[in-house]
Amino acid sequence: MTKLSVNINKIATLRNSRGGNVPNVLATALACERFGAEGITVHPRPDERHIRYQDVYDLKANIQTEFNIEGNCQEQKFIDLVLANTPTQVTLVPDALGQITSNHGWDTIKYKDYLSDMVKMFKDQGIRVSIFVDPIEDMVEAAAETGTDRIELYTEAFAAEYGFNKEEAIAPYFKAALKAREVGLGLNAGHDLDLNNLAYFNQHIPELLEVSIGHALIADALYLGLEETIKRYLAALK
Repeated sequence: MTKLSVNINKIATLRNSRGGNVPNVLATALACERFGAEGITVHPRPDERHIRYQDVYDLKANIQTEFNIEGNCQEQKFIDLVLANTPTQVTLVPDALGQITSNHGWDTIKYKDYLSDMVKMFKDQGIRVSIFVDPIEDMVEAAAETGTDRIELYTEAFAAEYGFNKEEAIAPYFKAALKAREVGLGLNAGHDLDLNNLAYFNQHIPELLEVSIGHALIADALYLGLEETIKRYLAALK
């Protein structure tokens, strides 16, 4: 079964909008684990507009499931944070400073040497590495040449096209997944996956190991409750 890692950035966004510690980021992460999530994901940014760096330390000290830290390894502060906390996995994402949300994967051909250095640095500390990529076979193949353990397919294009033509929407992702298997990469996916499209994606992507879902899951929890929402996402991954 594909693992569900819950991205709790939106909980931090809500907390920061008011100040104080409500809702509590750590308590939410522990609840997600209790309700069946197999991982917790955070994506800290330099301005700490949602996840604060202290949150990462608090989560590392308390959660029991896999811990995935996403972010831009071109920022030294991010590198230092990851190395200080040694999560299960680091996901390298090419965010620009001030970017609202991730909107593209790495050009693993252009940045292959740089990414190779980053991958080695994190793997030397026992951290599994995943590189965020678009569903392009050449990018998948070049990612493998960096020595990374996994890639994470950026799924916004799939989600946007799904309601119009699901077969066309899934096609490049299927090809990318086959290429990942061919070159020996583990496969993750994330961005705009939700209860409407997740089951179809999971059923049509071979050997999908993990999905990271935040915005849609937290939004669904407003209507369904967190426990019921996680149960539904887990059911979609069976």
